[in-house]
Amino acid sequence: MGKNTQIKQLKEMAKRMRLEAIEMAHSTGNAGSHLGGGLSCIEILAVLYGKVLNYDVKNPEWEDRDIFLPSKNHCVLAHFPALVEAGYLSREEIREFTKDGSRLVGYPRNVELGLEYSGGSLGMAISVGIGLALSARERNSSRELYILMGDGELNEGCIWEAFMSAGHYKLGNLTAIIDRNHLSYDGDTEDVMGIEDLAAKMRAFNWNVISCDGHEVESLVNAFEERRQDMPNIIIAETVKGKGVSFIENRREWHHKALTQEQYEQAKKEIEGE
Repeated sequence: MGKNTQIKQLKEMAKRMRLEAIEMAHSTGNAGSHLGGGLSCIEILAVLYGKVLNYDVKNPEWEDRDIFLPSKNHCVLAHFPALVEAGYLSREEIREFTKDGSRLVGYPRNVELGLEYSGGSLGMAISVGIGLALSARERNSSRELYILMGDGELNEGCIWEAFMSAGHYKLGNLTAIIDRNHLSYDGDTEDVMGIEDLAAKMRAFNWNVISCDGHEVESLVNAFEERRQDMPNIIIAETVKGKGVSFIENRREWHHKALTQEQYEQAKKEIEGE
């Protein structure tokens, strides 16, 4: 398959995922959902599951499979649609993700469903990923580790201990992706607890730093191709919280909120018209 064809397919995949995220959000009713941070990482998840990750749906516990850890695990509105595209889940099941009896309630770990990590407590997945990366290297496994992190999450002190550790051990089989949408629940990330110059900080921690447009599929594909094997990699993906829906984009209140019927219909119309 040519690169242009693949890029087109990944864009189409991302559009389906964004529409599915709206359906999932609507299915929660008045309970609401984490829509803003889900929409900001759609393309990242599309490229991961559509091109980068090495996995086998028919053998989900394959020992050398790549592992994706969603540290910002409130991004289920992006993650579950990606797992539908990968073949782990059905659209019917993910629309029941908040209902009693669902296998998807509460950020569960269920390897058979492609869910490798039970999250919810921010800042933990990078340390889990480092342990798995060290283990994979020890047994000469081809496994790669990918961790999706929010920029607001970088306020957690344990993350910086982990960054220092990964750089020390030169974990070239580890890639962190920062969803750099500049907004957390509390406001602008630079007002709450500034993290810039993030790229310079990570270089000082001995990481390979790659910057890209987190909504441009080709930019993301190129970013993953720039990874190195002699040091840990971090992809700083510039994104927009709530991407794809005008009344949600860059609005802090949409970190977690419910869609009205009118908003649901408008959101679908805007995404379908892309």
